[in-house]
This record gives sequence, structure tokens and C-alpha cells, in this order.
Amino acid sequence: MHSRAPVTPLGRPEPDAPPPALAARYYTDPDTAAAETRHVFARSWQLVCHESDLPQPGARLAAAVADREVLVVRTEDGGLAAHLNVCRHRGTRLVTAPEPAGKAIRCPYHGWTYRLDGSLVGAPEARQIPCLDKPALGLLPARVESFLGFVFVNLDPDAVPLAESCAGLAEAVGHYADADLVPVGRARIHDLAGAEVQEANWKVAVDNYLEGYHVPVAHPGLMRLLDYQGYTCDIDESYVLFASPLREKPSSNWAERLYQRIAAPMPGLAEADRRIWRYAVIYPNTLIDFYPDHVLAWTAVPTAVDRVAVPGAFYTRRGTGLRTRLARRLNMHIGWITNDEDAELVARVQKGLSTPGFEPGPLSRRESAVGWFADRIRADLDR
Repeated sequence: MHSRAPVTPLGRPEPDAPPPALAARYYTDPDTAAAETRHVFARSWQLVCHESDLPQPGARLAAAVADREVLVVRTEDGGLAAHLNVCRHRGTRLVTAPEPAGKAIRCPYHGWTYRLDGSLVGAPEARQIPCLDKPALGLLPARVESFLGFVFVNLDPDAVPLAESCAGLAEAVGHYADADLVPVGRARIHDLAGAEVQEANWKVAVDNYLEGYHVPVAHPGLMRLLDYQGYTCDIDESYVLFASPLREKPSSNWAERLYQRIAAPMPGLAEADRRIWRYAVIYPNTLIDFYPDHVLAWTAVPTAVDRVAVPGAFYTRRGTGLRTRLARRLNMHIGWITNDEDAELVARVQKGLSTPGFEPGPLSRRESAVGWFADRIRADLDR
């Protein structure tokens, strides 16, 4: 899958050299963005919500997936179903705002009614509709899967299940996240309209998350908190998992220093998890932070070739103690500072990538995951 590795002046491959970065046009070309909709987003698992957003049978919400909108619903048996959010009669959008319950899905235009599994139950004045074939007019289905308690949808019926492609990730961080997590605050993953929008191509945002090489220069707070030399990166076919231990040396910043002192794990985590931060990317655009005191899940959704929405939400476990809750508040404060720094960085990168004639230089070994991501994008767009 990898592109040809960089070579030495003698023609031999560099040892452990990352694959090359994406050419600048991948970040600036509208035709490439259109191709990504078809070949990347429509064929990959897209994060849409957490199971806590669908607390009981009949609960439903709408979320964007590729160039379509899906309706995700909790079924009568407690499972999950996903359908395109469009009535089979005249194309009406079925769900706009999240709904906590309901025994059926009813079109607000003409009243065509569907079971939670998407099958058509009936239509008003059905005898006036020639050739009404109810079994053939159910809602158009989409694949849906819960992974680590998060709900993903895939428009590709042949997609490999996340439970299979990300089995190693579940083994490594499954003790952090499951369906029993509860949200903190009002932000939700499916709320695209309320999400922050950054001035960059979505891949610039993902590239930025995929490496710690910029931390010593761009994130002084993280450099005071994290042991940069201990930063690790494990690359799999479908995901990347990062880990960084916290420094023992007290930070010079009061909030960071207090966090170091009181950091305490959520219920279900081990003492070994107290002094480490973990981050994961599930290809192509799901990003999850696994902290001792909370989990942050978000996604990078393109809104234009040079704009990306980053909807996400914070989660914790029931029974979390006061010390852990205080640590979470401090951690989130630190995180928003880092987010603002990253938002400025990705905007600068996007401007630079638009420079005529520019092409990216060689990647550091600390940017190996950027090379992994570039190879995955190239492979998807070339098939």
C-alpha cells in the first residue's frame, strides 16, 4: 500500500522513512474534494453520535455522512438501525432535530409511516395510490455499528466491520469507552450546525492531529505537561494510536501544575492510566482522546475545500469522584488552549499550501502517521 520510500544519494531506501506527504493539490483542488466524497467518505465508517444520544427505543437523530443525511434510530429490541433521511414517497426529510422516543417514523408531509427498522407500515388513503408496493418502499438502509460505545454509519454495504478492522484498538483502549459513558456539557457529535469551523481542508486538520512533531514549537503548555521523548505512535491498517506519559516535573503554569497533582482516573481505569494521555485516529476522520479523567470524541467534516467543521463531545463515567471531576475541568481548559493554537496553525498551513508551485518536503519519522494517512488517501482516490 505504501508509496515508494525516499532514497539515499546512493539509491538505497532510507531506513524506516515515512511515505511521502500528500501533494499540495490534494488540499486545494475542488475536484479532489468531490472525489473524496465518493471514494473516501461514502466508503468509510463515519462517526455520528454516542449510544447515550439514543437512550431508548424510538429515539432518533439525523447526521451527515458523505453527501447524504442519515437517520439513526434505536430499535424496539434495543439495537441500532440507520436509514437515509428521506421519505420514499416525495423525498421529504423525515427528521430534523433529535427526538427522544417514538414508536414509528412518520413523514411530516403526507404521513407515510415506517417502522423503526425502516419498513413501510402504511400510507394515508393507500387505495388511491396505484401500485403501492409496501415491501419495496422501505427506507433506504445504511450500515450501522457501535464501537467503543460510539455509533458509526457506513454507506458501503461491503465495508469491513469496525469490530474487525479496529480489534486491536478496542483491546488497547476498550476500558476507557463503552455505551455507558455519559456526556459532559451540551456539545454533541451529530450537531454539525453548532460545531466549530476551522479555515483549512479537513486533511490538514487530521494531519495536524497525527503527529507530535510540532508540539515543542507550537504547544508550550503540552510541552510542559507531556514527556515528549516518551511520545509513541502505533500504526495499524485502519487506525493509529498515540500515547504520551505526563511529566513528573511540575509545570510552571498553575493550571497545568494543579492538574499534574490531582490527576485521577475515572472508574474502570487502572492506576497506570493516571499518568498517560492516549489519542486515536480511525481512518479517515474520527479522532478520539482518551484521558484519565474523560474521553473526547470528534470528527473532521469538510464544509468546503478549505473549511472543516469539527463537531465533538466530552464523556465521562458515572460515579466519577470530585477529584477526577476537577481534573477534568482543568484538562478541558488546557485542551481549549491547545485547540485554539491548532486552529491558527491549520489555517496557516492551508494558506501556504495554496502557494503556486509549492510542494511539501520530506516527513520526519515523528510524522510517520501523516505518511500512513497520505498513503490511505492516495489508495482510496486511485481505485
